[in-house]
Amino acid sequence: LMIDGDDTYPAENAKEMCDLILEKKADMVIGDRLSSTYFTENKRPFHNFGNRLVRGLINFLFESDVRDIMTGYRAFSYEFVKTFPVLSKGFEIETEMTIHALANKLLKEELDKNFLLKEVKVGYRDRPAGSVSKLNTYRDGFRVLKTIGRLFKEYKPTIFFSLLSLLFLIISFAFGIPVFAEYFKTGLVP
Repeated sequence: LMIDGDDTYPAENAKEMCDLILEKKADMVIGDRLSSTYFTENKRPFHNFGNRLVRGLINFLFESDVRDIMTGYRAFSYEFVKTFPVLSKGFEIETEMTIHALANKLLKEELDKNFLLKEVKVGYRDRPAGSVSKLNTYRDGFRVLKTIGRLFKEYKPTIFFSLLSLLFLIISFAFGIPVFAEYFKTGLVP
């Protein structure tokens, strides 16, 4: 069981989350705070925007429907923990865990793993008065987006490099338009 130590999650959900793991109904249980009180309790508007952005991006890229990517309230099976390569050092760890589970679910034929994800709706309360978050909205948000890009490249290289190639093709056509326009107009290329 993993839980943030800032007293924002209720302990009451821990048993339900652990039971899903122990009964082998899930390999990772995600404490979904976004479906409950998060958006009314959290007073930081850019965090709300960031949560929506990261959720939408990961769900689109990894063909999933996870409601809360950035939650710090999770339970894990032994198999998940033993296969998870911890590469992150900061707040992007939740993103990395979610993508690891989703990518292995998508690649189950190749990796011989099919991680089951479950979400449990949990309450959320804002930080207690006087406590200070170590989260830097912009720096850590950029790190999370960078992690999504890196893991997208690692787990879905064909799509990643195809999109990159398409982007460079569009840019090269944009730079080439004036040259072709001049050629068709004058018959010369300066």
